[in-house]
Amino acid sequence: MSAQLLDGEPVAARIKMELAERVARLTALGRTPGLGTILVADDVSSARYVEMKIAECAEIGVRSFDEHLPASATQRDIEAIVDRFNADANVHSILVQLPLPEGVNEGEVLLRVKPKKDVDGLHPTNLGRLVMGVPGPLPCTPNGIVELLAAYQVPVEGKHVVIIGRGLTIGRPLALLMALRRPNCNAAVTVVHTGVENMADIVRSADVVIAAAGRAGLVTRDMVKPGAAVVGAGTTFVGRKILSDVAEDVNEVAGWVTPRLGGVGPMTRAMLLRNAVLAAEKVR
Repeated sequence: MSAQLLDGEPVAARIKMELAERVARLTALGRTPGLGTILVADDVSSARYVEMKIAECAEIGVRSFDEHLPASATQRDIEAIVDRFNADANVHSILVQLPLPEGVNEGEVLLRVKPKKDVDGLHPTNLGRLVMGVPGPLPCTPNGIVELLAAYQVPVEGKHVVIIGRGLTIGRPLALLMALRRPNCNAAVTVVHTGVENMADIVRSADVVIAAAGRAGLVTRDMVKPGAAVVGAGTTFVGRKILSDVAEDVNEVAGWVTPRLGGVGPMTRAMLLRNAVLAAEKVR
């Protein structure tokens, strides 16, 4: 048995084509969506990630307003950029690239972003909207995972979904999202982590496994129910190589599995672009 690949690249490409049409309509009305990005220091992976987002903005017609500050930037320096973007009517959404330098309070910086300009969907106000099940910008990676599973017609509604990891960016909001009574969600959701003694047994009972622990090769074939869908949302750098939370031998037993590269990543960026366009569409 060889699993069907959950390739995010073609799905993200279709989403970007649809977003480009929406951006064109907004631009015709004199309201080109604008995304402000804040990158601090010279972390190679962070810089590359921001570069990719800027390129994809240009691809669909979204304007980029980019600030790259040195590692010596202070809390006040960074917050001053956030304040400027908050006040700029041409900037409809804001991305603060993490991590920030040691000594900078990341939480305070993120809280300073206006909720309506929160492109990551992780401001407490927007997470509260997710808890209530009311419209708002959804966290990018969780929403991208839901869209990816739907694109490949993976059954989720009424199924058992096990999420490995309880982090703010993926695990916690994804559990909330997939439990909601909405299309391609409405699942029975269990959240585990590496501190759970019988984690392997719980994972083995899942119809859908989403690994977001950031531990390379954590999910192995003996932990996967035959025919289950397995999504590797956590990654680890070993030198210059990116390794997935999902071991390669999972492909031999799973029904669907994400590739080591090109699975969740393109979907995360596509959802960020969608949030940027939505923010511009809501301006009245």
